[in-house]
Amino acid sequence: MTGRRGVSPGVQLPPFETLIDVHARELHRFLVGLVGPTEAEDCVQETFMSALRAYPRLRHGDNLRAWLYTIAQRKATDVIRRTARRPTRDLDGIEPVAPPAAPPGDDELWLRVRSLPAKQRAAVVHRFVLDLAYVEVGERMGISEEAARQNVSAGLRRLRREVTTND
Repeated sequence: MTGRRGVSPGVQLPPFETLIDVHARELHRFLVGLVGPTEAEDCVQETFMSALRAYPRLRHGDNLRAWLYTIAQRKATDVIRRTARRPTRDLDGIEPVAPPAAPPGDDELWLRVRSLPAKQRAAVVHRFVLDLAYVEVGERMGISEEAARQNVSAGLRRLRREVTTND
């Protein structure tokens, strides 16, 4: 696939459809852990749309999985920010639109996981939803194994503090 505008000579990228086939299921699981099942499907679609737009301009194809996870994490962060900006009180007598109810089985712990800072949230989901070793968490997040371990640890500390404070 050389000769395309923007792609460095000698770069071999798989067909985009193959990339989707290989990574869609695990990206969906990752996003369910970050934003919940209601928003995950849209995030996956937005992730692949963004990736498709950028794919022809990639300079290398060394770690496409980490690249997709970076895009997915940004899409999840956008959803979380949008949700946080929803009005929670009346505006000049107009009732705000209520956010959708939490789906059945979406317990308080996962709501708290979704409220963690982005890096901690992604690291915790990679580690405990996808059951990855710290080295794999780091690879997918584009950080070192030690940074992955620190993000998971910080996220767990924060969750423990919140759970024990609210009990």
